[in-house]
Amino acid sequence: MRSSLQWPYRALCLSLLTSSAVLSTQIASAKEIVFNDPATLLPPTLKWRGASEALINHDPKWQTPAERNNFVNTPSYSETIDYLEKLAEKSDLIKLSYFGKSTLGKPLMLVHVSSDFNAKSRPKVLAQAGIHSGEIDGKDAGLMLVRDIVLGKQANLVEDVDLLFVPIFNADGHENKSKYHRVNQRGPSNMGWRATSQNLNLNRDYAKIKSVEMAAMIKLLNKYQPSLYLDLHVTDGVDYQYDITYGTIKSHSYSPEIAKWFDNFYRPTVDTALSTMGHIPGDLVFAMDNRNIEKGIAGWSPGQRYSDGYGAARHIPTVLVENHSLKPYKQRVLGTYVLIESSLKAVAAHQKHLSKAIASDKSSRPDELPLTWGYNKPRTVVFKGITYQHFDDEISGTQQVKWTGKAKTYQMPWFDRNVPKLITRLPKSYWVLPQYTDAISRLKQHGIKTKTLTAPRTIKLEGLSVTNSDFAKAPYEGEMRVKATFNSHTSDIELPAGSVEVSLDQSLGKLAFALLEPQSPDSLFQWGFFNTIFQRTEYIEGYAVVPMAQQMLAQSPELKTAFEEKMKTDKAFADNPRARLAWFYRQSPFYDKAHGRYPVYRQW
Repeated sequence: MRSSLQWPYRALCLSLLTSSAVLSTQIASAKEIVFNDPATLLPPTLKWRGASEALINHDPKWQTPAERNNFVNTPSYSETIDYLEKLAEKSDLIKLSYFGKSTLGKPLMLVHVSSDFNAKSRPKVLAQAGIHSGEIDGKDAGLMLVRDIVLGKQANLVEDVDLLFVPIFNADGHENKSKYHRVNQRGPSNMGWRATSQNLNLNRDYAKIKSVEMAAMIKLLNKYQPSLYLDLHVTDGVDYQYDITYGTIKSHSYSPEIAKWFDNFYRPTVDTALSTMGHIPGDLVFAMDNRNIEKGIAGWSPGQRYSDGYGAARHIPTVLVENHSLKPYKQRVLGTYVLIESSLKAVAAHQKHLSKAIASDKSSRPDELPLTWGYNKPRTVVFKGITYQHFDDEISGTQQVKWTGKAKTYQMPWFDRNVPKLITRLPKSYWVLPQYTDAISRLKQHGIKTKTLTAPRTIKLEGLSVTNSDFAKAPYEGEMRVKATFNSHTSDIELPAGSVEVSLDQSLGKLAFALLEPQSPDSLFQWGFFNTIFQRTEYIEGYAVVPMAQQMLAQSPELKTAFEEKMKTDKAFADNPRARLAWFYRQSPFYDKAHGRYPVYRQW
């Protein structure tokens, strides 16, 4: 589940977690407090019975570990592998392999289920569980579905479509389990941890590929080019009736034709299946205010750090599934089973339209694209909510929300986040200087096509120089993020051998644009790949600046006028002797020409 700092309770939680005062005053005796059943802290939930309960297998020989314990616990990493190996011994429909390793060396398993492994052109559905390993519904649902395919009950699902199943993506986080993880979630009793052993959130890592786990997943996506990518999560936040919510690529995204396929074919298929089996499907639900849901629901336009935003940029049809955390674990697992099953059916039935949509989005070459999105005027929707009450809380000193567990239908404002912002022209190509090897490596890892100069070459290019920068106050996902404004300058640039050209005339051109355009929130620039351009390594002493400045003023009336104007209009500058001398240093030929210059050029 993603979080948004616009939500009041998120800001509160983050302030508590990062407060040095709170961390330094932890009461030792509090560590001895025991909550035998953390679920007692949660609000009441709606009673549920659904037709999907018939999917549970009662044969002790083939029950999944979760079925065996009535969905109280989820199996460990080794138990999961053992069960899948048992299935692989039973049938030729399943092949097991490993596509990478976790930071701590745990192999990352890929389960490939097919009726014809030799048919290379068959569409493939990649279902990924445990990117946040506390949100592990997809693993237990996938084990049930793979079992039913292997035993013949659901073998028809892979007659025309392959299933690629990753049961545990964040393997290290999966084994860091406790009943005290994810207190806002109703089961399982042994939940894994959200982040990896390096404390990285994999669903913030698609663009920058900092983790070995994500590097392996991107390689997997490049290899199989799935027709559909299911990223299986469990949500946080407000209470409501929907138990299985999911978001798909939107029409205003970088993949508008894929969005139409989702709206016309996928959603009707999946929603009908879920409803028929006793579940309440819904779109992704993000409250504008978690303390007052009636203020409205926020739409979502994700960036490339997230699975669905990344999928939109590289034209992989991606579904972000967010099961509702307050629903019982069994209900959520069974709903996920139905979603994966109906996804396979949707791809099989409508593959012709899907292939056409993917090809159309890959071949599109727009002149301009937005880099960010804003909210539109709200529309009114029918929302299946839960009643709630406000009460005065003496501990926090403010009002809190109490969810009652009683259903209520609301007329709710829905704020679509589809207003284009920072609309930017796409150049013909970008050129990356060869010394920025990390950035070049990431581009290649994504599968973006590049060309490397074998000899120096002079080209007319547009360069950018930083005018103002704003660094984050603390690391985020292991990086010091930065935003900046720029001046533009066009001139003949001599590119050294090894410089890398990234043409946007390719199927991954929109992804390349999002990664190399510095105003993009998920650009490599904003993720800190070029932070060395902000470092100064040569300086000048005052005894040298003063005679230099005197000569510069004597030689350039324009410079003298500019200096006098700045003295009049900028009091802070006028009152700062060091700033005044530094101003002349920057205008001089002695100043570092690379300081503040973005080492990626645009070619038009």
